[in-house]
Amino acid sequence: MLVAVVWGAVTGALLPRAVYRFAVPAGEAWHTRCPEGHPLRGWLGRARCGQCAPRGEGVPRGKCAPRGEGAGSEEGAGDGEDVPRGDGDGEGAPRGEGYGYGDGGKAAGTAYGIGPVAPAAVTALVCAALAAATGTRPELAVWLLLAPVGVLLAVVDFRVQRLPDPLTLPFAAAALTLLGVVALVPEHAGTWTTALLGALALGAGYFALFLINPAGMGFGDVKLALGAGAVLGWYGWPTVMLGTFAGFLFGALYGGALVVARRAGRGTAIPFGPFLIAGAFAGLLIGAYTA
Repeated sequence: MLVAVVWGAVTGALLPRAVYRFAVPAGEAWHTRCPEGHPLRGWLGRARCGQCAPRGEGVPRGKCAPRGEGAGSEEGAGDGEDVPRGDGDGEGAPRGEGYGYGDGGKAAGTAYGIGPVAPAAVTALVCAALAAATGTRPELAVWLLLAPVGVLLAVVDFRVQRLPDPLTLPFAAAALTLLGVVALVPEHAGTWTTALLGALALGAGYFALFLINPAGMGFGDVKLALGAGAVLGWYGWPTVMLGTFAGFLFGALYGGALVVARRAGRGTAIPFGPFLIAGAFAGLLIGAYTA
C-alpha cells in the first residue's frame, strides 16, 4: 500500500507540464513554449519556466519574448497567441486560473500551469484504492502504471474537451500488452481474452453512439473506450457492464447538477472522458475486490 501511495504521489507530481502541453483546443498543435515564448523541454515535471522571472524581482517583463512573436512555434502552435482562448466549457481562461498564470493572477511568473499538489494527491489516492482492492496480485502493477495516464487524460479533457491521440491509443495498447504479460504470471485473477473482447465491445459501443450523436460523443471517447474496455474486461463481462453504467451515471449526475445550478443548459456539451475514466475506475475497484 505504501509503495502504491508513493508511486502515485511521485508520478502525479510530474503531470502538470504534460497537462499544460496537451491542454489545447482541438485542431491546435500541442504547446511547445511557455506563455512568455520560451521553448519547453520535456513532457514531465512541474509547469515552471526557468527563463521567466516573476514580476517585481528585478527582471523587466520585456526580457521575455513579446507576445505574438515568441509564443507560437515552428509547428504553428499559438499563431501569435500565448494561451488557448477557451478552457473546455466555452469560457475564456482568466489570468491566474488557466494557462500561464500560476502565481495567483500576477502577470508573468515562473509558474504557468497547475501546481503539483492536486494531481499528486489525486493520483496517490487512486493508486492506494487500486492497491487495497487488488492486493498482491500481479495485475496491480498494470493498474499502477496506467493510473497516472488516466488522471492526465481526465484533467486534459475536463479543461479543453479533448482526448489526445498520443495518450488514448497508447493507453489501450499498453493495457492489452501489459495484461497479456500478466496473464503468463501465476496468481493473476483475470482473463486476457475477455480483456481483448471487452476493449472491442466497448469501443464498438461508443463508436455506435458517436455515429448516432456526434455532438454528444466525441471520437476521442471512442478511442479511450478501447483502453477502458480492456481494463474492465480483465475481470469479466459483469465488470465491463458495471464500469460502463457507472460512467454514464457519473456523467448524468454532473450534467444534471450543472443544469440545476443554472451553469449549463440541456444542450450544453460537457467533457465525457473524466466520467468514462471514473466509471472504469469504480468498476475496476469492484471487479478487483470481488475477483
